[in-house]
Formats: sequence, structure tokens, C-alpha cells
Amino acid sequence: MASRRPTDGATTPSRSRPIRRRRLYEDVVERLETLINDGVYPAGSELPSERALMLEFGTGRPAIREALFALQKMGILRLSPGERPRVQEPGGSVILEAMHGAVTRFIGQPGGLRQFQRARVFFEAGIAREIASHANERDLEELRAAMDANRAAVGSPRRFEETDVAFHLCLAKLAHNPLFIVIHDAMFDWLYSQRTVTLGFPGQIDFALAAHERITEAILARDPDRAERAMREHLEHGHMLYWSIMKQAELAGGHASVREAANLATAEALERGGGEG
Repeated sequence: MASRRPTDGATTPSRSRPIRRRRLYEDVVERLETLINDGVYPAGSELPSERALMLEFGTGRPAIREALFALQKMGILRLSPGERPRVQEPGGSVILEAMHGAVTRFIGQPGGLRQFQRARVFFEAGIAREIASHANERDLEELRAAMDANRAAVGSPRRFEETDVAFHLCLAKLAHNPLFIVIHDAMFDWLYSQRTVTLGFPGQIDFALAAHERITEAILARDPDRAERAMREHLEHGHMLYWSIMKQAELAGGHASVREAANLATAEALERGGGEG
């Protein structure tokens, strides 16, 4: 039987998928990663010296060093001057630490900060819904305590900011997933500039407190829809306020500080309600 040939315009698999020649260090990465995953080098242990690795894999020093740096970027190894590479304990903090540089660059790109703000809304609104659906009595007691502390701090802007952060962290903890706590902390760090611009201006503490009260009441009532909506409105208002402040500063053309521009934006925001999370 005659073999079939591709019809006009069709491509063979070899043409549609060109073969990429792997670099030597990538082979070293693969072999080291396998040894680590198989427990030959468990978490916390040191790898052999560079010279020993060169002999083991039959490669030169450049390939070994490139492989070690690649594994560091992956969050698998920790490299310190004067010490042998050490295998890191797997965990959420290691993953996010490896992402930090890329995230910082992404936020600095046009639209990057807005994307992270949207991610925060999705993340925290989902947590509020989860807690309202599944919280036990002990969880609810912890939430009440965090809300009480936030309420008691109204007279001190610095203390209020601390209890504001603690309130949102409490919600992350009550979801009972350690990754959520790590993500919360990372989001706080990555979006820190927004908090410094918004929270602390006239009226914002009162509005943030009122938003926290609504979120807490919805969770205590075990109403997932209301809890998710309250959190979403709370955070979206904060984001809206931030961009309003920045727009006012831009329109001022450098003649007014961000704080002065914020006073104008805050006056508008107070009419809409809400607060920064």
C-alpha cells in the first residue's frame, strides 16, 4: 500500500515541533532535582562541593554554577557566600520568595498594579465566602476578637493600621490553609504603596471600620453571599480611592503633593462610602 503524503499546507510533526538542543546545565538541574525529590538530599541538607558535583556529573564548573543558580530561582536551593548550597524546606513562603523579583517588575509595568488589585479582591472575597460557609465557633470567636481590637484602635491611626492588617490576616488564617496566609502576607507587601496613600486620610478610618463590621456581621450570620459582597465592595472602594488620589496628583502637575491631592479625592470618596482594606 502506498504511503499517504500530507495534503497541501499540512506540516509533519517534525516540522511543526522543532527540536531544541538542551544546554548542559539543564541536564544537571534535572538530575539534581531528581536526587532532591528522591530524598538523597533531604530538606535542610547540604549538597556536595562544586568540585564533587563536577566529578559526579562529569561537567565543568560553569554548568554546575548555572544549575545551582537555576535551582535557587526555583526555590529549591538556598545559596549563601562561603557555604555549600542547602536544600530548602518546601513551602508557600519559598515559592513566593522565588516569585518576588518577577512580581515586583510586573507591578511596575503599565496595568500591573491594577491586575494585582483585582487578584486581591478575588482572593479575599473568596476567603470571606469560605469562612462564612465553614467557620466553627472557635473561628468565630477569633474573628470577634480581631474585630474588637480593630474597633478599639479607632483613636490611634498607627494602631488602627496594625489592627486593620491583623483583621485581614485573621480571615486568611480562619480559612485553615497555610498557603492562604503566605499569599495574604505577599499581597500586603506587594500592594503596600496603596495603603500608604489611602489609609490615614480624613474619614477613612471610620469607613474602613464600618466595612469590617459589615464583613464580620455577614460571616457571623453565616451568609456567604453577603460576606463575599461586603469584602468585594470594601476592597474595590479602596482601589477606586487610590486611583482617584493618584489622578488628582497627576492633574496637579507636581504643584500639589500626593497628600494634598488625597484630600480632594477623599472628599469625593466620603460621599460614596467604603474604606481601604
